[in-house]
Amino acid sequence: MKDRIQSRFEQVMDRIATAAEACGRKPESIQLVAVSKTIDVRRVQEAISAGAQILGENYVQEARQKIHTLGSHDVSWHFIGHLQSNKAKYAVRLFDLIHSVDSLKLAKEIDKQAAKTAKRQEVLIQVNIAGETTKSGVAGEETLRLVNEIGRLEHLSIRGLMTMPPYFNAPEKVRPFFVALRNLADRIRAEQLPNVVMEELSMGMTGDFEVAIEEGATLVRVGTAIFGERS
Repeated sequence: MKDRIQSRFEQVMDRIATAAEACGRKPESIQLVAVSKTIDVRRVQEAISAGAQILGENYVQEARQKIHTLGSHDVSWHFIGHLQSNKAKYAVRLFDLIHSVDSLKLAKEIDKQAAKTAKRQEVLIQVNIAGETTKSGVAGEETLRLVNEIGRLEHLSIRGLMTMPPYFNAPEKVRPFFVALRNLADRIRAEQLPNVVMEELSMGMTGDFEVAIEEGATLVRVGTAIFGERS
């Protein structure tokens, strides 16, 4: 198992480098978020040993246990799932970056909890770029207004945008959604809003991260290609 995870991790890193170089980007400008949700601690530790520096979790309670067990490792933990307001206090304690802020209500609760520990919580705004009713995220046309409102909160720092586009077997079909997110980030950046830096684009997963890199992704969230299919 260890050799398999090491090999898979190295293959993903090679694919990231190849995709970056093919479109004239530096490989180090893209960070790999190893999606470790539902993966047991032993296998997560193997991924860390293979070189994983960022772990992505979807569930606060599960992440809490892993972070407690693996706390001695010098890695960064990102929250990438849907976050409920009543879990914000735990998320602020556990995660360096929260990818999935999609409402002012949630942002205010994160701000409130971050204030208690004098933390400035870094967040991404999750955009439902395709308008799918089954997915979380702010509508594309509402994003600038939400970013403007959240940017006024003292203990939050908006670092960029995140999206989960529709699933297609053909990665090329996802490209327009990645382009739309990049263009949206460009429009927000042009507004020069206080406390808002459009540095990060979290987009692309196992099946389409090369296309995401071509369209400007700085964080790619990859799980299956590293850990194998989840049961």
